Amino acid sequence: MDLTNPTLTGAVTAPVLPLRVLVVDDSKAQRVMLSMSLSRWGYHVTEAASGEEALLACQAAAFDIIVSDWMMDGMSGLDLCAAFRSLGQEGYAYFILLTSKSEKTEIAKGLEGGADDFLTKPVSPDELRARLRAGERIVGMQKELVQKNRLLGATLTELQRAQEMVDRDLIEARKLQQTLVRDRFRDWGRGAATLFLRTSGHVGGDLAGFFELNATHVALYSVDVSGHGVASAMMTARLAGYLSAASPDQNIALQRRADGGFDPLPAEQVAARFNRTMLEDLQVDQYFTMVYAQVDLFSGAVSLVQAGHPHPLILRADGRIDRLGGGGLPIGLLGDAVHDRVTAQLYAGDRLFLLSDGLTECPSRQGEELGEAGLEALIRKNSDLESAQLLDALIWDLSAHMGSEDFPDDVSGLLFDYRG
Repeated sequence: MDLTNPTLTGAVTAPVLPLRVLVVDDSKAQRVMLSMSLSRWGYHVTEAASGEEALLACQAAAFDIIVSDWMMDGMSGLDLCAAFRSLGQEGYAYFILLTSKSEKTEIAKGLEGGADDFLTKPVSPDELRARLRAGERIVGMQKELVQKNRLLGATLTELQRAQEMVDRDLIEARKLQQTLVRDRFRDWGRGAATLFLRTSGHVGGDLAGFFELNATHVALYSVDVSGHGVASAMMTARLAGYLSAASPDQNIALQRRADGGFDPLPAEQVAARFNRTMLEDLQVDQYFTMVYAQVDLFSGAVSLVQAGHPHPLILRADGRIDRLGGGGLPIGLLGDAVHDRVTAQLYAGDRLFLLSDGLTECPSRQGEELGEAGLEALIRKNSDLESAQLLDALIWDLSAHMGSEDFPDDVSGLLFDYRG
């Protein structure tokens, strides 16, 4: 079986066309001799009796190789070469000058004029064929490069179109993600919650929110899913469903009573249920850090769990700042992880901060992280501001610390004002 036969292999190969060669010489006898040899070797030959005629031919058709006499009446071969190069045609033509000149200065002049090779008269057929083969290799490589550039350009165009589609989808995804947090502010009279969320890309993996547990207690949370991009955003959407007051049956922090009502679970049990859900139900490679807090609006008592998230902070009415929690393991890493309950007491005028590590880990111009001490300094600096303005000021100060508004990580959090 002949495996080179396209009909047997199924391959389709384009026919190999002979290279087009332009022979330029004001001597008819010389042109005929060269043309006969070139035609016998399989080239497609065109003749021109002068440089001017050759230039017109080059404007009308594309040639792969040009073989021209140097010394001709009117336009010389060197002038033809320079004029041809100035046409700026897409394909490259290999230019060979025929000359009796052998001085190095003349050769250098020819190379500067755009010639690729030289043959000394009288022309040896063997040497001419060898030079033509060298020209074929150059022209072949140039054609291959042009073809690859075209393919690269077409591929780049397709990639740009695909990227534009992805960008449009991500913009819509960002709009949908913003709807996960419908309320940025909620006032319960004895306390009020204000939150902010700023993603580092189109979509992010941070989530902050609140919901009512019953008539006297509210839940506050700040979540940071590992990684960035679409996968993290999809996980935050899933977690938002687990912490939704609109769907108490799905809310992981609530437990149905026999009479059909719902009771809040202790904070540590909420963390345990999340951990089981991540490892047993969702079974994904992601994990998340979290602070989940329950606040009694009447007494100011706080019960919370910290799962690998930055320490919750209480800005006291007298300006002191208390750090809560001991760190804890992220949710979804270990099946036997235990998250201890942390308690605290809020008094009138105190503020509770649940902030993501996008603030504490934000680098400066020198690469140094802001850190918890730096964050506390910014909170103290802006403590006289109302909650919404205070959170905006934190973002401005963070931008000044970094020297840019393009944060490397999502920045989010929640501020709870306790009025008592």
